[in-house]
Amino acid sequence: MRSWTDTLRFAFQPVVNLTTGGVVALEILARPETGDILAEARRDPELDGRLAVLAVRAAARRETLLPLHVNVFAGTLADLGGLTPLHDAVRGAGRLPWEVTVDVGPPYTHVPQRALLEAVGGLRAQGFRISADGVGDGDVPLRLLTDLAPDLVKLDASLLSRPAAVRAMRTLCEQLGALLSVEGVETERQCAAAVSAGAQLAQGALFAPPARLPAADVYVPPRSPGDTAPPRSGPSVRQFVRPAALLPVTASAGQVRALLTGSPEVSGVVLVDAHGVPVRSVHRSRFLLAMSGRYGHALYADRPAAKLGDPPRVVGADATAWEVLDVVAVGSRDRTSDDVAVVDRHGRCVGVVRLADLVRALAESRVEEAAGLNPLTRLPGSDAITAEVDRCIAEGRAFALSWLDVDHFKQVNDGAGFAAGDELIRSVGRALQGAASGGTRVGHIGGDDFLVLADPEWLDPVAATMLDTLWSAGGRPVTLSLATVVCLPGSVADHRQAAACLAPLKKAAKALQGTSWVLGRAGLPGHEVLRGVQAAPAQAG
Repeated sequence: MRSWTDTLRFAFQPVVNLTTGGVVALEILARPETGDILAEARRDPELDGRLAVLAVRAAARRETLLPLHVNVFAGTLADLGGLTPLHDAVRGAGRLPWEVTVDVGPPYTHVPQRALLEAVGGLRAQGFRISADGVGDGDVPLRLLTDLAPDLVKLDASLLSRPAAVRAMRTLCEQLGALLSVEGVETERQCAAAVSAGAQLAQGALFAPPARLPAADVYVPPRSPGDTAPPRSGPSVRQFVRPAALLPVTASAGQVRALLTGSPEVSGVVLVDAHGVPVRSVHRSRFLLAMSGRYGHALYADRPAAKLGDPPRVVGADATAWEVLDVVAVGSRDRTSDDVAVVDRHGRCVGVVRLADLVRALAESRVEEAAGLNPLTRLPGSDAITAEVDRCIAEGRAFALSWLDVDHFKQVNDGAGFAAGDELIRSVGRALQGAASGGTRVGHIGGDDFLVLADPEWLDPVAATMLDTLWSAGGRPVTLSLATVVCLPGSVADHRQAAACLAPLKKAAKALQGTSWVLGRAGLPGHEVLRGVQAAPAQAG
C-alpha cells in the first residue's frame, strides 16, 4: 500500500530582496498529488512536524545553497513544545540552523500563547530564525506579535491597498529589529506599493511561481525614482543582505574549490566555527588563483582552506550602509571587493553584503535627493518633509510643523531687485539649516516659503534664531512670519491633516504687523500669538 509520502512533492518559491533584486531564500511548499494534507497537518501536530522535516530533506536533494523557509503552524509548536526532529534533519542535511527560518503561521486563535512563546524560544536557542507568517490576513494579535519578536514579518499582499497599515507595520518591524516581507505579489503595481511602503523582501508569482526546481533567475521590476521609503540615517544593511556560502572552519581547500566551481554566482565563502561565528573569509578570485597555480592543487587541496583566507570583515545586522563603507575603507585596497559578513546579535553569520550593491544604492539615493533639492537653497522640497511627517505619525511621535516666509516678498523683489531677493532667500535657508538640531528637518517649498519639522522642544531655538535676526534686502528692512502647529500622537491622521491645521495659523500670522509667530495645537481651537502686533483697524472715512 502506498504511503501518503509517496505522492507528496515539494515546490520552491524564491524570496526576493527588493533592493538588490537577488534571491535571498527559498520557501518550501508542500504539494500533495491528492488530498489536502495541509488541512490534516493543521489538526495533527505530529504530521505538521514531519512535513517540516521532509521539506528540509527535499531541499537537500536539490543541493541548493540558499537559506530555507519552512512552514509550521503555531498550534504545532505549542503542542509539541519545539521541533527537535527538524533540528536533527537540518544538521543531517549539512545545513546550519541559522540558515533556516521557521515560518510560524496561523491560526493563532485558541493556541496557548505561553506554550507557543516557550517553543519559539527553544527554536531560537537552537539557532533557527523566526518569521511571523500571514500577518494582515490572519488572526495574530499584535501583543503576541511583539512578544514573538520575529526576525521577519510576512504580510499578505491584500494589505497593500492600505498603505498606511503597511507603513505602520514597517515601523513596528524597525522597533522589533525585524525585516518586512510581502507575500502573494502578482503585479508590478503591487511590487511598487511594497517598495514604497518600505518592505525589504517579497515573494509571489510576479517574481517566480512555486516550482519543483529552485528558480535560478527571477523577474524584478525596475525601480522608479522616489519608490524607496526615505531612510533616516542611511539605508539599513538589511536591505542589501545576500545569502552567505558557509562552510565549517575545518573545511579543506578542496571542499571550498568544489563549492566555488559548482556555484559560479558565489563570490566568496565564509568559514564559521561551531556556533556560526565568522572566522575566515575566502575571496573567490584570490582563492582560485592560488589553487590554479603550477603546484596549487597539490599544495593546498587537502589543507585547511582557512590558510588561504583572510580575517573576515564583519558588521552587525543593525548597521547602516555608510557604516559598512567605513569597515571596507579600513585595510588594504586589494580587499575592497571582499564580501562583508553580516552577523546577528549572537555573532552568527546571517548573510553577506557586496560593496557594489551599496555603492549603487547610495549613488542612486544621492541622485534622487539632488533632483528634489531647490536649486536656490539646495534644501529638499515639500515631499521630503511630508514623508517625514507621515513617519512621525506612524511612529506615534509628537512633532511641530512650522511654515515660515518673508513678509511682502513681492515688494522686496520689486524694490530691491530679484538678485537681492534671491540672496535674502539663500540667507534665510542657511540660517534655518544652521538652527536645525535635534533631528529638525528644513524644506524649501519654493519662492519665500519654508517648512520646518521639529520636536516641540526644539521650537524655541529655531524661532529665536530666525525671528531675532535683523533681516534686510538691498538695504531695506525685512520681517518674517512664522506659523506652527503642534501635533500630539493621534491628533492628525496624515500630513494632509497637519497641513490643513497649519493653514489658518499661517493666515493669522500674516495678519499681524512686524515679525510674527503664531502657535496652535492640532485638534484644539484658537492659537497663541508669541510674536507680532495686531494690526490697527482701519478708520472710517
